[in-house]
Formats: sequence, C-alpha cells, structure tokens
Amino acid sequence: MSDSFDFLVRQDALGTTRIRSGPPEGEIEVAEGQALLAIDTFSVTANNVTYGAMGRAMRYFDFFPAPAGWGRVPAWGYADVVASGVEGVEPGARVFGFFPMGSHVVFEPGKVSETGFVDQAAHRAELPAVYNRYGFATPESGDTPEREPFIALFAPLFTTAFLAHDWLDELGFFGARRVILSSASSKTALGLAYLIQRDNGEQIELVGLTSPDNVAFTGATGFYDSVTGYDDVESLDPETSTAYLDFSGNASLRSRIHRHLGEKLLSSTVIGAADWEALVPEDGADALPGPSPELFFAPTRVAKRNGDWGATEVRRRVARDQDRFIDSSTGWLDIRTATGPQGIESTWESLIAGSVPPSEGWTVRPHGE
Repeated sequence: MSDSFDFLVRQDALGTTRIRSGPPEGEIEVAEGQALLAIDTFSVTANNVTYGAMGRAMRYFDFFPAPAGWGRVPAWGYADVVASGVEGVEPGARVFGFFPMGSHVVFEPGKVSETGFVDQAAHRAELPAVYNRYGFATPESGDTPEREPFIALFAPLFTTAFLAHDWLDELGFFGARRVILSSASSKTALGLAYLIQRDNGEQIELVGLTSPDNVAFTGATGFYDSVTGYDDVESLDPETSTAYLDFSGNASLRSRIHRHLGEKLLSSTVIGAADWEALVPEDGADALPGPSPELFFAPTRVAKRNGDWGATEVRRRVARDQDRFIDSSTGWLDIRTATGPQGIESTWESLIAGSVPPSEGWTVRPHGE
C-alpha cells in the first residue's frame, strides 16, 4: 500500500511545480457510486505542455480540480481499479484514459459497459466528452505489456493526427499542392505526416519545419518529402499553393510564413503549442497577410465523426491506423521510463525546457518499478 500524491504546476508559471502529499491508498474515501484507481503509467510529451499552456483558456485544468492558482496537468495512460462502489467497475480492472499526473484518482463511473465507462462527476459534465470516457484494457483490446507504453505515448497524439488528416482530406487540403508542418519532429506532427504521405503522397508535397538540430532525425523518419530548419523558412518556394499546419504555436514563425507566402498561403491552422511561450503575438503586431489563422480542436472533430460514423467505428479506424503507425515507429523511437514523484518533476522540467530529443518517448510510473 502506497501513499498518494499529486503533481501540481502553477497555472501562470508552468515551470513552478510541487508535489502535494495525500493519505495512504487504504485511507482514501470511496463512496457509493465512486471508484478509486491507482495510476500505473502515463506518457509525458509536448502535448502535456500544451494542456498546461492552454489549461485555463481551454479548461484542461478543470478536469481535475486543484488549489487556487495551481493546476493538475492531465496525461494519458493506464490505471488499476483498487476499490469500487460501482457495479461493473471491479477491483483489479485495468483502465486506459485521461488521468491527472499523480498516483491516484477517484472517479464517478456511469454508462458502464463491457468496454468501459464515463466519468460522470458533476464538474466534468460540460467538458469535452472525449476526455471523459475510459476503456477497459485487455490483451484482446490490444493493450499488452509490450504495446502499452506506445499506446500511452501515441494514443492522444495520433488521435489528433488522425482527425486533422480526416478534416484536411475532406476539405481537399484547401486546394493546396503543398502542406507545411511546423514542429515537424513532434509526435503529433509525425503522425499526421505519416497519414498524409501514405494516403495523399502522390498529390501533396509534404514539408517539415523543425529546429536545425532536429532536421536529420526528422528527415530520417521518411515521412516528409523535405525537411527545412526554421532559419531557412524564406528558402521555400513562395509560388507554391500551401496549407500551413502549425504544431509549434510560435507566433513569430507564423508571421514569417504568412509574409513569405502571401496569397499563396491558402490556410493557416494552429494544432499544437510545442513552443508554448511564443504562442501569443506581441502587442502591437501588424495583421498577418493571407488567411486568418484558425484553431483545430480535436474534440469538435471527433464529435462530428461520432455522429457520422458512430463512436465505435471512429475508435476502430483510429486504432487500426495507430497500430500501423506504432509499427512504423520502432526504427526511430526509444521509449524511456521515469519513476516516482521525482521522475514526474524531472520529465516535466525537461519538456518545459525543450531538452527532450524527438527520438525519445517518456512514460512515468508514479509508484516506481
């Protein structure tokens, strides 16, 4: 039996963190209609930094309440039910989904089925439904010990990539002949690049933008037709019609691309915020030429496709393509593991500092080995 803890970040200063200690597992109260889960493992990527950076604006901090001024950053991973007052959510069940960074969480499961449940806590009722659903993890569902680290790492990222590709494909890539992805070495961008190259590679020229240190790695994945460093943006052909997918969130880079491409830029979409500190344009910045940047919000797209195809079919399609992407990652990805509260802190600090190489994927085990 282990003591519980939460990892907290300052909402207005993501580099400021602390560990909040809680009671031993056996002393956590579980009421009728609730279930206590011990969080076993979760991934930590630039996606989690985005959750923190957008925690207030997009309500990511609302999923798991924290003391005033602090936030519990969500993460995707696996947990085990240790106590339950809900029929169908039995102790020993393994669950995949959206958890706070920490050791334990109490849910209020509803809509329980053979495949999972929905956390129906009142404070989550108005939040995007896609984050409130939890699936039972079994070998039959593909959640084996060998695959779990990859699923925890890629599932939220690849789902966003899948939905963004589906959206772009439906819109005919806005009529563009070239697609540019910034933060091209990020795992979400790589997932989108994989899908575009696979399904649209004959029609679309795919260009990755990344830091000079990551050019070689990004090119070696084989997902891009070419990879350019951020310093060389102005070397791109300004006469090719282009759709820009912004995974970096860097306002300065976005401005350079708009000004370089002008009317040949047919769309500009922010999907991520890897460079979270540069997300907002400087005060007094001139209006950008070309299309107005828009935000791609994955939960909106998944809600549409749930209506079009049904939620089961959406999950099936995502899982099928995700499995293929995971298989493609074995040649360029090294899964690394950190443990305990200190492991969470050190991994978070490295992500905030931008010092994690793209060839690494980090998972954390809150309870140690």
